[in-house]
Order: sequence, then structure tokens, then C-alpha cells
Amino acid sequence: MIPLSLAEIATITGGRLHGTTDAEAARLVVDGPVVTDSREAGPGGLYIARVGEQMDGHQFVASAAALGAVAAMTTREVPELPCVVVEDIQAGLASLARAVVDRHPDLTVIGITGSSGKTSTKDLLASVLSSAAPTVAPVGSLNSEVGVPLTVFRVTPDTRFLVVEMGARGVGHIEYLTTIAPPRIGVELNVGTAHVGEFGSREAIGVAKAELVAALPAAGLAVLNADDTVVRAMAARTPARTVLVGTAPDAAVRAADIVLDATGRPTFHLFTPAGEAEVSLPLHGEHHVGNALAVVAVALECGLALDAVVSALASATPASRWRMEVVERTDGVTVVNDAYNANPDSMRAALKALAAMGRDADGNERRTWAVLGSMLELGGESTTEHDAIGRLAVRLNISRLVVVGDVARPMASGAQHEGSWGDEAVWVPDADAAQALLEENLRPGDVVLFKSSRDAGLRWLGETIAAQGGPDSEEDAT
Repeated sequence: MIPLSLAEIATITGGRLHGTTDAEAARLVVDGPVVTDSREAGPGGLYIARVGEQMDGHQFVASAAALGAVAAMTTREVPELPCVVVEDIQAGLASLARAVVDRHPDLTVIGITGSSGKTSTKDLLASVLSSAAPTVAPVGSLNSEVGVPLTVFRVTPDTRFLVVEMGARGVGHIEYLTTIAPPRIGVELNVGTAHVGEFGSREAIGVAKAELVAALPAAGLAVLNADDTVVRAMAARTPARTVLVGTAPDAAVRAADIVLDATGRPTFHLFTPAGEAEVSLPLHGEHHVGNALAVVAVALECGLALDAVVSALASATPASRWRMEVVERTDGVTVVNDAYNANPDSMRAALKALAAMGRDADGNERRTWAVLGSMLELGGESTTEHDAIGRLAVRLNISRLVVVGDVARPMASGAQHEGSWGDEAVWVPDADAAQALLEENLRPGDVVLFKSSRDAGLRWLGETIAAQGGPDSEEDAT
């Protein structure tokens, strides 16, 4: 946190002081963590007492104080800490975060949005930029009206790059986030069918996503996916310079000759205005190529040399859980847990990576399992999209498809109607049934992918299976 006195915080938020005098508030400096969860409070910090549907944060002010918080932001007076009392906690959060950004003239803010890949790209970009200068990026998927301010509050006087992930649940959401952390660089990854049930159409999603590049200054840069027609069209929506990235011939930052190795990790030839290079990514899945191209464009704009960017990409490691997280069990089973979230685009990318992992480094075939759950928020397209994923699993020669839950059931019927599949595709009602099936049938050398929307809970099943040695592991070892 950039140090601010409690008096300054009151002025910034338009709040009134309680439990302290004006003179004391001017001397009381907040320079520790700013949190909405009292368990994350620390010395010198500020506790934000939000009121949710189930919990009232004012009940935990004392807990925050016990962990070292020196003040609180509240909507009513509390006795446990000196506090700034505001009418609206969200408005207070937003105005305080904006003040932190405005007081840091050397800070470059990079906004990232897209229907899929935001968190992976954010992690990759943070890894690359931090190799050059202190960088702050969200932990996990903090991309909402609360998550963005919490990320901003981690900025210190030494921070040079702030990476902000921006999600949208409707028109106007991203525009609001850009008022909290105004970006100089905006990255538009893709516009898929995720959340089409909320927005109504892919074009409507594009309108919401374009709010990021529309907010850029004329001196800023919009990084646009050349392979997505809706994203390409956003060039007309931004006052900033634009750079196209992708595999299209006119992309200024372009990938060619993409190859996946036996672990699903891509290599490719990179073309940029700064030169060419061979790139190897330590991440699993071809979809990371597009993410990496966006990272290259941003890093070059931020002043990094091409060879430094390529080197940083090669050494990047996953920072967020359940995103193509690969575990090698002691019995030789490989578990790929990509079940944090899912939409048709990310499902296809994960299945392609699984297919690539179906052959080991010596060229031997490995049995592949796709354990797939529901893709939520697809509206009227749900049945069609789930059916298409099941058919793709067949075309990619995935060995076994296990479909979990009622919403995902069309995946199983789609697979069974594609080609000559029968018993290779099965439907089970829940994760417990899937676990029993896997424990009985997995054998050494198998590769098993878990992929679903977060609420389907397959990430927990993936962790359970990853932690096991396999039902016959001891026997096979003798």
C-alpha cells in the first residue's frame, strides 16, 4: 500500500472519522494490507467492513485489530478501531483505489479482458514484467468491482507495472473498472460464448469487452487478437494505437509453426517488429500461444528487449490453481486439472492439449481420459455446445469420455452419435460416481483431464485423483 494517513483516507472517500481526533488521524498512517477479509489483516493495515448477503464485516473488526490492522472503513461506528465511516463501502473502495493509482505517476496500468484466458495471461504477463521491474498482479481471479481495488492496494512506491484482470457480468462493468484503475495498455484476448446466457449474443459480449479499449488514452496501446473477428473490429472503438497479435498473416506479433510436445507444451516461431525468435512455453496447451503473443506485445511496449521477453516466457510457471495444472502420480498416471472454469473455447483447447499428451516422448500411445462437467451460462446454446464438445472428443481420438452431471449430459450423447463410439463415452450423475469409475479403471500411463465450470466441482475430484497412487500402484511396483 502507498502510505496514506487516516485523515487522507477520510478526505479521499468523503467519510467521517470516528474513534479518533483530527490530529490523531493525521498522524495515523496506513501502510499495511488493505483487506476485506479480517483473516488477511496485518500490521499497519486497513480493514474494509463489507456487508454481504450472509456475513456482516463489522462483526470482524476486532479480529482484524488483533492481527495488526490500525483502522477500518465502515458504514457505521464501531468501537474496536479508529474508523472512516462512509455511506457506501463500494464507492469508498473505488475512490481509495483510484487515489492510489493517481498518486503513482510512474505506474503503467495494463488491463486484460476476454471470454477465456484472462487469468493465465495475467499470470504470464506478471511473470515476464516482474523480470524487469516490480510488478503487481491479481492473486487468483480478482477481476470484479471488489477484486480490482484489492489488487490496486498492493501497489507500493516501488511498483512500476500494475496488471489488472477485468471481468464483465454485463454492459458497463468493465467501463466502471477502468475508472478505478485507468489502463494505458488494454489487452483483448477473445470474445467467445462464455456468458452468452447473460448477454444474449456474442456480439453483445463484444460490446461489453470493448469498454476496455474504449477507455484507453490516445497515447495508449490496444492489443487485439487478430484471429477473432469481433476483437479485430474493436480497433474502431479505441482512441489508442492498436497492434494485432495472432496467427493471421497481418498480425504484427505473430506465431507460426506451432508444435505441441508429448506433454502438450507448445513451441513456435515468433515474428515481431523487434525481430524474430523461437519460443518454448513451459505451459500446457496450444491456447497459451495466443496468450503469450499478447504478453509479448505488452512487454515490448513496456520497454523490454525481445530476447529478455523470450527468456522470461521460457521460465514462466503457472501461478493460479486449477488451470492446466499437471500432476504426475507415483504410479505413472498423469492428472491434468483444468477445472477452475469452462466455456466452449477453453474446453476445445484443453481437449487438444489432452490429445497431444496421448503420445509420450518415445512415441508410445497413452490412454487419454476426459472427465468433463457442465459449462454454465450458455443460455439457449447449452445443449448444442455440450453436444459439440462430445463430438470433438471423438474426432480427437480421446480414449474415454466421462461426462458428469445433468447439464453436461449432451456431451455423452454427442460422442455416442459421432463415429463408432459406444462404451467409450459414459455419463455419470455426480463426482462421486466419476471417482468410483476412475479408481476402478485408471492404469499406469493414463492421462486424465478434469474440465468443468467452477460450480460443477470437478477441480476437487481432480485433486482427489491426483493425490492417489492408483488402485494397483503397489502391485505394479513389485
